[in-house]
Amino acid sequence: MDYGSGAMLFLLTCIVTYFFGSFLGRSKKPNYKLPPGPSFFTIMSNVVELYNKPQQTLAEFAKLYGPIMRIKLCTETTIIISSSHMAKEILFTNDSLFTDRSVPDNTTTQNHNNFSLVFLPFSPLWQHLRKICHNNLLSTKTLDGSQELRRKKLKDLLNDMHKSSITGEAVDVGRAAFKACINFLSYTFVSQDFVENLDDEYKNIVSTLLSAVGTPNIADHFPVLKIFDPQGIRRHTTLYVSKVFYALDIIIDQRMKMRQSEQYVSKNDMLDALLDISKEDNQKMDKRQIKHLLLDLLVAGTETSAYGLERAMSEVVRHPEVMSKAKKELEETIGLGKPIEESDIDRLPYLNAVIKESLRLHPPAPMLLPRKARVDVEIAGYTIPKGAQVLINEWAIGRTDIWDDAHLFSPERFLGSEIDVKGRHFKLTPFGSGRRICPGSPLAVRMLHLMLGSLINSFDWKLENNMEPKDMNLDKQLRAIPVALNKVY
Repeated sequence: MDYGSGAMLFLLTCIVTYFFGSFLGRSKKPNYKLPPGPSFFTIMSNVVELYNKPQQTLAEFAKLYGPIMRIKLCTETTIIISSSHMAKEILFTNDSLFTDRSVPDNTTTQNHNNFSLVFLPFSPLWQHLRKICHNNLLSTKTLDGSQELRRKKLKDLLNDMHKSSITGEAVDVGRAAFKACINFLSYTFVSQDFVENLDDEYKNIVSTLLSAVGTPNIADHFPVLKIFDPQGIRRHTTLYVSKVFYALDIIIDQRMKMRQSEQYVSKNDMLDALLDISKEDNQKMDKRQIKHLLLDLLVAGTETSAYGLERAMSEVVRHPEVMSKAKKELEETIGLGKPIEESDIDRLPYLNAVIKESLRLHPPAPMLLPRKARVDVEIAGYTIPKGAQVLINEWAIGRTDIWDDAHLFSPERFLGSEIDVKGRHFKLTPFGSGRRICPGSPLAVRMLHLMLGSLINSFDWKLENNMEPKDMNLDKQLRAIPVALNKVY
């Protein structure tokens, strides 16, 4: 279903639900003070904008109603947070009261919500999975030990770009980023190319799954519609998840068979780590749980990293002065034309600033994954009721007046700054913060530095059809021609 027809269905559903609710009678008003927010009719008059560009539309609403705002649809109360100060109240001060998640309808396929690190409520199972990610899968020591896996995939990415530079063919940077990211992740997870080792049907599965997961779902706002699946999102998600699980079944079964050999040498990937845990205690990590965890990491990691790389490249190409400064730093630090190593990242402050600035303007999740209030919580004189969904508009926070010239792309603002993306500074939390911060963020940050730094240092870039950088439209996919420098990768 396209956005236009989806928005129309959303509008009609809202109207019917509103009048149905009015017919049944008005609900009793709460005896506490709720945050202000737009009326039902104001929401309806902006429904197309809300459906197509929710973060921008909600940012405009916040200018009228304030940084803590209430949106009411059907029986669901949603609180929108649009300032760093209010975000800190949710993510830090009252973090323990907002540890549960709202569960989108499409995540119920294959009972994924009952095993998902992303969508499980705060519980012993969630804590167990979180501990595994922190201690066994995504710790600094573990990621340092798996660098060679990512080094191989970086070389493949640069070789693909080099082939395009020979033919003079423009590269769809978004598509190249997607392929590179999914192979970076799958190699880190299972030491295999998830894309290359599957037939043509499977090459589009993860891309299509990401699209289904990211499409606004009317059933999430109107629970009475979940049984009907009006947009077919759950049906499509079920199909794609089943195919991903089929592929993972094959990979896991092959690995388990290989591990039975006395000559087996560990591949130092996540699958071996998970199977080691399973061998110690199958009740804590069985094959089904491994598949659900890998699905979470694969989908979330691909979306975050690919979008982050494509947006950062777009900004760098659009701003030649930024490209020049980044190239100079890379040449002076590691040498012209060389791919960067993960050990180089801390020695590249300007590249680091470029990535932070891109994440500020283009957060991969413009609205952070929704949290849910476990109890009534008072913030800024308002009550967020138990069960209310809380959304943090990261896109809006990146454009508030806490930033000088907020709409300008200026990496220099981060030079000498202590602000990072680890969830400690609430002006910039592209991966979230607190107990429910994205567990894969350390890997995503490494991948962004590796890919962006190497693409800048190994190639010059020309826009397709001799377009001038100032004429770029950031709403469109970046297509650019790589011009190879010294090939030393």
